[in-house]
Amino acid sequence: MNSLLHALIRALRSHRWLRLLGCAFILSSLGNGLTQVVVFGQLLRWQASPATLTLAYMLATLPGFLGSLWGERLCRNMSPLRILILCEILGMLALIMPLYGVLTHNITALLAVQSAEALFSGMSYPALTLLFKRGLSAEELPAATALETLIFAAQVLLGTGLGVLLFDVLSPLSLLTLDALSFAASAALLAGSLAHFTVCTPHDSPPKKDAEPPLHWKTFTPLQKRSVLLLPALAAVGSPAMALLPALAQQMHTQDTASLALPLLFARSLGQLCGPLLLNANKLRHYSASNLRLLVCLMLFLAGYFLLPHFALWPFAALTLIFGAHLASNVVFALGTFGVLSHFQGADVARASALAWRGQVFIAAIATGIAGYLAENAGAAIALHSVSLTSLAGVAILLWRYRV
Repeated sequence: MNSLLHALIRALRSHRWLRLLGCAFILSSLGNGLTQVVVFGQLLRWQASPATLTLAYMLATLPGFLGSLWGERLCRNMSPLRILILCEILGMLALIMPLYGVLTHNITALLAVQSAEALFSGMSYPALTLLFKRGLSAEELPAATALETLIFAAQVLLGTGLGVLLFDVLSPLSLLTLDALSFAASAALLAGSLAHFTVCTPHDSPPKKDAEPPLHWKTFTPLQKRSVLLLPALAAVGSPAMALLPALAQQMHTQDTASLALPLLFARSLGQLCGPLLLNANKLRHYSASNLRLLVCLMLFLAGYFLLPHFALWPFAALTLIFGAHLASNVVFALGTFGVLSHFQGADVARASALAWRGQVFIAAIATGIAGYLAENAGAAIALHSVSLTSLAGVAILLWRYRV
């Protein structure tokens, strides 16, 4: 079976810049995960309300809307690798906020770093997509999909995994120090990647001043629109559930919430990593065209979250449910990122990925805000069922509208 993992290994063997980039983003994701452990761990220790926990999740995504606008503009005049280096340096500087929050017991400062990291993630996403388009051939694009999956899963898989192990062993200040070191090392590796990077195909070279203007939504083909909308569709279904996960853990284990919530976050990212890597790289176009397959994956995701409160007495079963849920959801994520990479050419891929990111952030903010309000007034379980099922129905209509 020609899985995405095999495609990734082949591409890593062929491109030294890609190896350095992968190591850099794994380290950066480690830092982002440690930041989340410090933020959510301290909020849970301080007995923050479900609304505050949901707000923390929202702030970890919403500023990415503005960040993607900046990233898209920067991609027109600046090397995408230089943009990524800039984001790493800014991410390291942003750690001043959680440091202040921990020292002064300031919840606002902890929430502020979530906004900053989301802003820099939004800036880096179109740059990363454009970099893959320029540096990899069409046959190597499944490897880019696999690496994006690995990068975003590593944030919780490595960062939260290490953070869960060290949260009660090291002080938050020590965790933030490790966080800062990971950002610094990532910036250094990206500088090395910049020195070895070469454009793979001539038509994906950096745009000139007299180049054609970027495509706009009205000029997208139905297939291109469907590709851009897959990630926002996933956000509509998945964001309320993921935002409510700490609150669900709080209802299940009222005495020691952190002991369940943090392992659940780890199981979530483990599923995010494993699911897409098992896909057949040669069948990605076929998979992404199947509405039934996409809807089944989203329904399996919701089933895991819906059943979670019923397994409060069996932590291992609860972890298995969350692992399986994200195994399914990140198949949709992988197909969405592949669709953007494969159906857009040249510099247009940066705009398309930025549009997908902004749509994802905007939809996630709306769905998460509604879920947080309902959780505060009716409970996390009712909020999860009402918002997620409504979103799933909307996604089904959307996929039918742009069916291929």
